[in-house]
Amino acid sequence: MSAIANAPAHDHHDDHGHHHKQTFITKYIFSQDHKMIAKQYLITGLLMGIIGIAMSVLFRIQLAWPEQSFWIFEALLGDTWAPDGVMSPSIYLALVTIHGTIMVFFVLTAGLSGTFSNLLIPLQIGARDMASGFLNMVSYWLFFLSSVIMLSSLFVESGPAMAGWTIYPPLSALPQAISGSGTGMTLWLVSMAIFIASSLMGSLNYIVTVINLRTTGMSMTRLPLTIWAFFVTAIIGVVSFPVLLSAALLLIMDRSFGTSFFLSDIFIQGEVLAHQGGSPVLFEHLFWFLGHPEVYIVILPAMGMVSEIMATNARKPIFGYRAMVASILAIAFLSTIVWGHHMFVSGMNPFLGSVFTFTTLLIAIPSAVKAFNWITTLWKGNLQMNPAMLFSIGFVSTFITGGLTGIILGDSTLDINVHDTYFVVAHFHLVMGISALYGLLAGVYHWFPKMFGRMMNKNLGYIHFWVTAIGAYGVFFPMHFIGIAGLPRRYYTNTNFPYFDDYADVNVIITVAAIITAAVQLVFLYNFFGSIFFGKKAVQNPWKANTLEWTTPVEHIHGNWPGAIPSVYRWAYDYSKEDEHGNYVIKGQDFVPQTVPLQKDEEELNH
Repeated sequence: MSAIANAPAHDHHDDHGHHHKQTFITKYIFSQDHKMIAKQYLITGLLMGIIGIAMSVLFRIQLAWPEQSFWIFEALLGDTWAPDGVMSPSIYLALVTIHGTIMVFFVLTAGLSGTFSNLLIPLQIGARDMASGFLNMVSYWLFFLSSVIMLSSLFVESGPAMAGWTIYPPLSALPQAISGSGTGMTLWLVSMAIFIASSLMGSLNYIVTVINLRTTGMSMTRLPLTIWAFFVTAIIGVVSFPVLLSAALLLIMDRSFGTSFFLSDIFIQGEVLAHQGGSPVLFEHLFWFLGHPEVYIVILPAMGMVSEIMATNARKPIFGYRAMVASILAIAFLSTIVWGHHMFVSGMNPFLGSVFTFTTLLIAIPSAVKAFNWITTLWKGNLQMNPAMLFSIGFVSTFITGGLTGIILGDSTLDINVHDTYFVVAHFHLVMGISALYGLLAGVYHWFPKMFGRMMNKNLGYIHFWVTAIGAYGVFFPMHFIGIAGLPRRYYTNTNFPYFDDYADVNVIITVAAIITAAVQLVFLYNFFGSIFFGKKAVQNPWKANTLEWTTPVEHIHGNWPGAIPSVYRWAYDYSKEDEHGNYVIKGQDFVPQTVPLQKDEEELNH
């Protein structure tokens, strides 16, 4: 493999002719070029994101003004699910379920890993392409197929899945329990099985590429933190996604083939079912064994990208490079032994609960190392406050505020009081939802010139950031308080509980903030799609960054570099580096690209 990575330039020119004969289909649709596949993932992820956010606006309107009639419900949901414009309880559960599924898997997992692992791994390690372009293409099209199947479940007569995005049995296992547990649930399971296959193909490809295709001089300690994050994320995916696949397959067996893995001693509508010997808690274990590593699969790529963007825009080396790498590895290991904290109220042995509490609180340590290192990277830096930098700083803010409530939820005695309330919703939306979204947006603003050869509009970016930042806290900050007060999640209305009447106004505030935050994403979409065609043409290295992707030409070519692949002589973070006389290493510029050899008497940094 390394022979491919370091292939001499003339090999590339030999196949140059073939790549100019590409048809529309081989270039834009069934492309095997990692840069095009990254764009496909990003645009598919954005379209899924629009649908996911639209769903959240619909159910937020229902929570703020329950049992009122709205023309938009009638227009979008139809007479079956919103008779006279009043949302039915079943479709409320369906919207919550599909919103969660789309945002966690189809937007954040695929949007972050799919887009940026594909775009940046070959470019930043100095490779012509992924280890297997064909596998990469198949991975995207399986993801696309699973997206289509998930969306098609919205149009099934009995409705889409309605058991929450965690699809706990017996609700998800018995079609007679709720209308959404019929065909809609089957489509959900098929979609997720295909999604997992896509994710595993991608992950294996990323791992092999990082191990085998690094250019001359690109040792592991010279890798940008983005690549470390993508690499470790792929490893977590390979370890944990098969467990969810097994859970989905066993659930398909229970639903369609009469087995009893998750069902036992069930009475429904006066009827005794034949199932015996299964346990729904087994499903919870299988689901959360993926479910918790999943949140790190979502957040780690964002962490790596934020580290890179912050160092570049602070014009300073990242603080504590080796500690950052160690914390990524520690998070990956610990993420596989904390899943029980989702199950403190499932009748778990209290001693086992205390073990999961211990491992959960341990994971706060590497997370805090990262947070302190980001803050220290900013300290006394020459900060370039562009939209990518603002979203990176916003990421650190939401990661810390969301992480603090995780300390409460990770403690078994404290969690029991707020379990299944809006406190949990507020916690995970801030720490993985909003944080990962900020990481995704920071990455789009930063690498947009590399993807499309044009610049996004900075002023629209500022509007997008500030309204999103204030709006996101406006949505999730008040949720902590109604959660502490005991308001349960997943209820489509709370009007039957006079105790909660005082909190109706808070739900209105949250909904107004949610509508404003959703609306300002239209500014981003306009900026994104408009800039693809009409943005200012980008220069080769617009952010004056050190990593290898900025040494490639602005216009995309197959194989990334027109000549030989450049060699690497230093780490990626030599910003504002001075010699012993106090002069910049390269006269007149405060950055030293990785391709510049060490000067006489220059010391290599990688701490």
